This record gives sequence, structure tokens and C-alpha cells, in this order.
Amino acid sequence: MSAPRPQSRADLFWSFSQLALQGFGGVLAIVQNELVEKKKWMTREEFLDDWAVAQILPGPNVVNLSLMIGDRYFGMAGAFAALAGMLAFPLVIVVALAVLFGGIAELPAAQGALRGMGAVAAGLIAATGLKLVSALRKNVMGLTACWGFAAISFCAVAIFRVSLATVLLCVGGAACLWAYRQIGQLPGKQSSRHGLDN
Repeated sequence: MSAPRPQSRADLFWSFSQLALQGFGGVLAIVQNELVEKKKWMTREEFLDDWAVAQILPGPNVVNLSLMIGDRYFGMAGAFAALAGMLAFPLVIVVALAVLFGGIAELPAAQGALRGMGAVAAGLIAATGLKLVSALRKNVMGLTACWGFAAISFCAVAIFRVSLATVLLCVGGAACLWAYRQIGQLPGKQSSRHGLDN
């Protein structure tokens, strides 16, 4: 039995439109829930892998992810369909809200509402991260290394205020080297190397 997949480019467009309209300040939690748990277009491990790539590409993470998924199933046309779904309706809503919000932006109630929504978005992202932790057990780097790199990144950015670009370059580079080393030690990889040596 084949794994579930988008039925058409229209399915991609409407699915990503629905995802985009559910999020405020970040849709990671919603995207993971919809794509992995409801639609089952991806496993948790696939989601983590694609999310990692989406984060290092320029541009918003979820938009990058939509492009990758659209391209995977329907090529360039699928990528554009998923991208259009992510951007079309939110763009209309944001423009309308900007016009409406312009008149009330200085009110304390409006500023408090925005701060509250930001806290909710942060909570959703943290909850999603905790939900995805179980997938790290199968990561080639090993659970201890994953936690170590995460802790170093958090401390560097949150406590020592190191720029994100520097952390990405230094800690991300070290993580890539560690992953490369671990892949080289996999049993299948070793046996293929010995075959080449002989």
C-alpha cells in the first residue's frame, strides 16, 4: 500500500492555504500536526530532516518547507502551488489588518493583544519541539550529541547574545562534521569501504 500523498496541485494549494490561515507568528506546530499526524504525507523523521534544511535556506522556514514538499510531488508546478497556498490568503489578510490596525496601533489593548499572541506562538513552537524529540533517537548523530548541540546553540544565542549567523556557522558546521563522521562509521558504510579497498 502506497503512502498518503497530495492528490493534485490544487490539493497542495488548499492544504497549504489552510495551514497558513491557522497560524499567527509561526505555524510550525500546525504544519507538523497537519502534515505528519493528520495527512501523513511525512514521517516525523522526514519532517525533522526537511525542517532542518528549510531552516538553513534563506527565507521563512515554512515557506521553504512548502516549496520542498510541492516540488517533491509535482515538480516546479507543485512548488509554486504550495507557495501560492502559503502566501495568497495571508497576504490579503495582512494588508487588510494593516489598514485597520493603523488607527488603533497606539492603544494599550492592541499592544497587549499582540504580546499575548506572541506568547501563544512561542508556546506552540516549544510544544512542537518537545513532541518531535522522540524522533531524535533515530538520528545518525545520536541523542546525546543532538541535545549537546541544542544546548550550546541555546546558550550562545539566549545567554551570550552571539549572532545567529555565527552560531549557525560554528555550531552548525560542527554538527555537520559530527554527522559526517557518524555516517562514515555506519556498518553498511564500513563494509562498502572495505569492498573498495580490496
